[in-house]
Amino acid sequence: MLDRLLSGDMPRSKALGLLVLIVVLGLALTPFVFPGTRSLDVAARISVFIVLVASYDLLLGYTGIVSFAHTMFFGIGAYGVALAIARMGPSWEAIGIGAVVALVISALLALIIGLFSLRVRAIFFAMVTLAVASAFQILASQLSWLTGGEDGLTYRIPSVLTPGFRLFEEPVLGVNITGRTLLFYGIFLTAMALFLLMLRIVNSPFGRVLQAIRENDFRAEALGYRTVVYRTVASVLAALFATLAGIMIALWLRYTGPATTLSFSIMVDILLMVVIGGMGSMYGAIVGAAIFILAQNYLQALMKQASVATQGIPLLPELLHSDRWLLWLGVLFVLSVYFFPTGIVGRLRK
Repeated sequence: MLDRLLSGDMPRSKALGLLVLIVVLGLALTPFVFPGTRSLDVAARISVFIVLVASYDLLLGYTGIVSFAHTMFFGIGAYGVALAIARMGPSWEAIGIGAVVALVISALLALIIGLFSLRVRAIFFAMVTLAVASAFQILASQLSWLTGGEDGLTYRIPSVLTPGFRLFEEPVLGVNITGRTLLFYGIFLTAMALFLLMLRIVNSPFGRVLQAIRENDFRAEALGYRTVVYRTVASVLAALFATLAGIMIALWLRYTGPATTLSFSIMVDILLMVVIGGMGSMYGAIVGAAIFILAQNYLQALMKQASVATQGIPLLPELLHSDRWLLWLGVLFVLSVYFFPTGIVGRLRK
């Protein structure tokens, strides 16, 4: 049963299986085990980025396509829902229409970019995607009458998904089941379903062809596979999954702006998560997203405690000062690449 659910792609390592299980159970039980607004927000972000990182790995790790436009599709999903709700009101109909329009736009853009750019060399395709993503970010910032400009859009969502809504009058296991809790579980379950769907795609005959193209596109072409077609389809699929991730983050944040969905720094974060987790493995998305986002949110607080605890030791409190958390995050990344060149998943599977 589990083998079928995972499309035959088992972790193949007890340590990796345990790590993935801890992350998934930790996310599923967050409202009960780690109560609090911040922990719930971190868990929701991990769930969203699992989808976003896995969709990018579908391009980079499985097909060998380097694209810098992934955050553009992430932003299209977020802005699609945000604009629909802002103009139609906080209704399920608005969410549905915004989601459908965003998915259609993403599919068309990915198709156009794929057909016109995937025939060129990899570096030129990467530059084309970077130019398109930058242009889209500038448009979102400049069209303030439509997108809210740099300030972004703030909107309401259906009341059943807000903290003011209570599913039960009495707490369940000591936790009030509010609309926010329901929204979290909606995002978590959707993320897991999308992850399993991507796992199924990469382990299908289509996924095997993508991996053959990654290893040697000339040989795949000689065997009769239209590599441009397969790469374009992979680009469209990755764009659609990224758009769905954008829809989820828009509903969770109730805010959409260039800095939260279209920033190039998010693209860098995605690359880091893919490398840390391990390219060419969907499980790498779970591990990479969990480790990176946890470090991003809690490393600064841990360093502050360490700085206080080491008072009196020369230089150490200054080195561990919370303002230097980005430095240590970079050090952790360098060490992970040095000791885990194939990512954490690749190392554990060996």
